[in-house]
Amino acid sequence: MDVLGEVIEQHDRMVIQKIEQFPLFLERAIKKVARDFALPDNWMNLGPASQLDLGLPEGFSNRLIRKEYGSHLVLYFAGRKDLIHFKLFAAVDRDDYHVKDLFALKPTKEELLEAARWTLTQDVSLEFRTLLEQFLQEKGYEDVAERL
Repeated sequence: MDVLGEVIEQHDRMVIQKIEQFPLFLERAIKKVARDFALPDNWMNLGPASQLDLGLPEGFSNRLIRKEYGSHLVLYFAGRKDLIHFKLFAAVDRDDYHVKDLFALKPTKEELLEAARWTLTQDVSLEFRTLLEQFLQEKGYEDVAERL
């Protein structure tokens, strides 16, 4: 599970605050779950937290899905639109589960175009743009690649 940070509810909006490490109580719980369910040590991680520095898709906070687990745990999950953005960004230079996850979301061409334009704000290099265009073309979205 990739964790971006801590959600802080402020009046009528939510702010996502970057954290460098999980609080000790949560770290202990993560290790216990990993042990009890034979999960890898990093099954829950802050790997994508740097995304907060680069910028999230517009309106991200408004699309968060709030889930309560008992009386002490509240999690916010990225919405489908944002998952398309994140999965496209992760899938461009790989041929792994991110690609499968992306297409399991059944993105429309317009959703892919919006996500592709966002990914170009995350990596502004010409090399990434070329990889993105090639990825889209190889997956049958030549028209989306042309519209970038």
